[in-house]
Amino acid sequence: MKDTNKTLYLLLFVLALAVNFAGINVKFFTDDPGLYASIAKNLLYKKDLFNLFTYNTDWLDKPHLPFWAALLSFKLFGISVWAYRLPALICFAISLLYTWLFTRRYYGWETAATAVLITMTALNILLSNTDVRAEPYLMAFIMGSIYHIARLEERYSLTDLLLAALLTAFAIMTKGIFVIAAIYGALLGQLLFQKKFKSIFQLKWMVLFGLTFIFILPEFYALYIQFDLHPEKTVFDTNHVSGIKWFLWDSQFGRFVNSGPINRQASGSIFFYLHTLLWAFAPWCLLFYYAIFKNIKALIRRSKLKEYYAFSGGLFLLLLFSLSGFQLPFYTNAVFPLFAVITAPFCLEQLSRAGSKFRVIALWIFAVLLFVAVIMINNLLAPVNKVFFIADCICFALLILLILIKIKEGHKKAFFICSTSALFVGFYLNTVFYKEIVSYRGQITAAAYINQKPFNKVHVYSLKAENNIFQFYCKRPVDLVPIADFGKFKPNGLAVFYASQKSLDYLLQNHIDFRVIRSFINYPQENILPKFIDKTTRNEVLDHVYLISK
Repeated sequence: MKDTNKTLYLLLFVLALAVNFAGINVKFFTDDPGLYASIAKNLLYKKDLFNLFTYNTDWLDKPHLPFWAALLSFKLFGISVWAYRLPALICFAISLLYTWLFTRRYYGWETAATAVLITMTALNILLSNTDVRAEPYLMAFIMGSIYHIARLEERYSLTDLLLAALLTAFAIMTKGIFVIAAIYGALLGQLLFQKKFKSIFQLKWMVLFGLTFIFILPEFYALYIQFDLHPEKTVFDTNHVSGIKWFLWDSQFGRFVNSGPINRQASGSIFFYLHTLLWAFAPWCLLFYYAIFKNIKALIRRSKLKEYYAFSGGLFLLLLFSLSGFQLPFYTNAVFPLFAVITAPFCLEQLSRAGSKFRVIALWIFAVLLFVAVIMINNLLAPVNKVFFIADCICFALLILLILIKIKEGHKKAFFICSTSALFVGFYLNTVFYKEIVSYRGQITAAAYINQKPFNKVHVYSLKAENNIFQFYCKRPVDLVPIADFGKFKPNGLAVFYASQKSLDYLLQNHIDFRVIRSFINYPQENILPKFIDKTTRNEVLDHVYLISK
């Protein structure tokens, strides 16, 4: 690789890392991060490592590991949004390291650098590193376990065996059993495509499974003492709920067929991720589809690939997600490093004349679209502070100028400019866009109000379980009073209740007495509508949230 290319890669790596970390202190906008951070905060309040609670009620949904990571961060740095995001972002950085190590092992330095840059600039990665859920953890654990399994497949090593088992266990304790579809699917595909059928039954794989099970035991123990040991507890409106059974079966296969207690109104479509990846894996999605097509074509012709882990693991999990009845756009983030490994060679290799044209056109389409989208959004948003937007534009222009001067090959020039456009978007989102829209999150301003000294001895309640941003920002435990019970509920002492506009309307319609303490302007949705972005029409989609008393 030319020294110019190495310097440019290094510059873009540093900038991409800075952009991905730039949103670490942005206030919560969506409910899920507020919920997960609140659960970790409750672990700290209750000085309890194993029992998960929200609104002082037993909570059974996700495994424990991300909450333990956030709890450790809270203990070290205090309770804050950046402390909640920090362990996830560290895992994101670890996923980049493993992406580089894995890709360099099979494809060389430049392809590895390209794969890392693709991972860092995929649009949904940039979004999810601010709107943190479990996916950054999964990226590290899945990619890391596949890397160590790949080394283990070539030669036995106790270090690789232990790390492969530990990271696989961490992945399972982050999201559930289904993640082994990517990890063991990658191994199975590698062995089957290489016709190493006997290797499937080698002792080291049995030991790997056994060690993984041993490393998962803390999760089993936590679920057992909170739920299996207490059949009298009511969970999902029933009792005799086994936490271990939920972890191994109901949470995974119930979601898969969309029939469990946690489900979505509309069942999934097999084509959901086909079109979702067009924006989620932008600006690389078209090249990714092209790479899949070329890999399948090579397999049909029985041509050898350099490795089969990325193709097998990534596509197998994508297929499972596509067949699932429970689908969300960020689910595929966990295997974006594998998608990046599949895509990276086709950003650099010499392609056919038609393939080369497709590559350059696909990259330039997104390079232009992303830039234009930011300019249009900023004009509609009309932020008061324009410093970061101007800085973003200047950095973008200087980088483009540097690329045009230093890089001669057309396809590499298009790749670097496309990466720069993605970083332009990410920087704008984290420094301008999010900070503008979170000011309309009434849950945050309501929590700030209730945190004042006059309310220190007041007990705080929420009328809905979905008010988790409010729950997190309150500097004390928040209890839940179902809105249907509000009329007959008698608080023990002074009490304040958080109510959304819908909750207040319900109380009014049912002639239930209450007194409004204060109201706060609020944007009531997680989906960001064009009317909300446009400053001239924003008021049309706003409502209020309230602090009330009986």
